[in-house]
Amino acid sequence: MRGRDTVIHWLSDRLIRAAIWLMLRLPFDARRRVAGWLMSRLVAPLGDYGARIRSNLALVMPGMPESEVAALVRRVPENLGRTLIELYSARDFIARIRDEPLTGPGVEALAEAHRTGRPVLLVTGHIGNYDAIRAALILRGYPVGGLYRPMDNPFFNRHYVAAISAIGTPLFPRGRQGLGDMVRFLRSGGMLGVVLDQHMGDGAALTFMGHEALTALSAAELALRYDALVVPTYGLRRADGGFDLVVEAPVPHSTPEAMTQALNDSLEAVVRTHMDQWLWTHRRWKAPRRARPPTAPKG
Repeated sequence: MRGRDTVIHWLSDRLIRAAIWLMLRLPFDARRRVAGWLMSRLVAPLGDYGARIRSNLALVMPGMPESEVAALVRRVPENLGRTLIELYSARDFIARIRDEPLTGPGVEALAEAHRTGRPVLLVTGHIGNYDAIRAALILRGYPVGGLYRPMDNPFFNRHYVAAISAIGTPLFPRGRQGLGDMVRFLRSGGMLGVVLDQHMGDGAALTFMGHEALTALSAAELALRYDALVVPTYGLRRADGGFDLVVEAPVPHSTPEAMTQALNDSLEAVVRTHMDQWLWTHRRWKAPRRARPPTAPKG
């Protein structure tokens, strides 16, 4: 990292730390409201989040009325701010999750995998609070680890990882550094939380929201290699401040491409129902650099 970048990262991290410290002095619900307001009214305009949200919506929903677009420009960063401060509020967040039931057709399959020690890939997207399911399953005694992408700002990354570690461990950084430990954990019967909806330059050219989106096949490939269940899961916000913890039916084993497309389709259906809870600031449909060709069928 160059000296100028180091200074900028250090200064921005000091501001973030100060804001988080102040918000943590507030009661949990007030803290979430303030974090949402700050992200939507201050951080998002400075980061030009609105332009990215509008660009993505223009691509996948070109007929959306301007009033709905404007509402999402405000509400999407609000969800992001609430999620961030929840991740820094492990005790309060866990208390809010504790009594929420798991719902959906995959609940029993997940319980059976836990009883038998079968590995599980818990796949979600950046919607609602993507760590809610991990927290809920850890509370129930399930062995759940998380795969995370280290932040570009190393100063911020240190306390971010510490914060999500307070919700539960183990955690594995994406890339070679955490690969060996992650595989050993999975093979031992662990459940691994994976967030799938980021652009991957070397991913497979699949579809999401009706458009080509390069998508990592790693979750499906791990499932096929280690006979793991692949289960779409979501922690979706309710108006009362709680969460709906949704466990969908496991994705049948087939090819990595077909399984990953099924995961994209699952997330798409949830996004269309909860538009304001998905992270529309992602550059999800960036032009490919090097698309990964489909796997040839075996025969």
